[in-house]
Amino acid sequence: MRRLHILCEGQTEETVVREVIEPYLLSFDVYVTWSIFTTKRPAAGPSHRGGLSTWGRLASEIRLLLGDSSITILTTMLDYYGLPAEVPGMATRPSSSPHDRVAHVERAMADAINDPRFLPHLVLHELEAWVLLGHEALGELTGNDALAQAVQAIVAQAQGAELVNDGVSTAPSKRLMRLYPRYRKTSDGPLVIAEIGIDAIRSACPHADAWFSAVNTALKQES
Repeated sequence: MRRLHILCEGQTEETVVREVIEPYLLSFDVYVTWSIFTTKRPAAGPSHRGGLSTWGRLASEIRLLLGDSSITILTTMLDYYGLPAEVPGMATRPSSSPHDRVAHVERAMADAINDPRFLPHLVLHELEAWVLLGHEALGELTGNDALAQAVQAIVAQAQGAELVNDGVSTAPSKRLMRLYPRYRKTSDGPLVIAEIGIDAIRSACPHADAWFSAVNTALKQES
């Protein structure tokens, strides 16, 4: 069976991979494993995981994982919002659409690692964009119809969940927290994403859809 390994930014991404993406891809005969990015390896005690620090650390972890020959394809689940400025491609992003800009950074990351088994993926702009897409599920989860209507309006105004921008105060997670301060990132988000499902996300989010298609193509080429 083909093995896909997903390097996750943090606990929320790991939960979504474990509870939603892994069962989805298993139906396509893909064996999915995952790990959380290690931010610090102290001389003693456990490693610290979650959240990006520097490109150097990220590149080192990617190359370490690629040393595992049992991995058919290595991909990532990292937020585009908040990506460190020194990540390849960040400084040379085109002044075009968000989809073009994030794809530019992904290509630069792939070029920097230079391994055909590495398929970088950045969620546009945050994983919470997928939560915004599930406004009805979010309203049911919280019992808050006004929240569902407000989230739906945000997505409609941006003309798509992936286009809700990456401003410091207007990124998807910032908007959710402002609308619903009791929002629990690591549990509410994965529950909403599980409720709407990958097919709905692929239908409404072109960048996410392109990632799933690219994963499928890369697995076929490497197997």
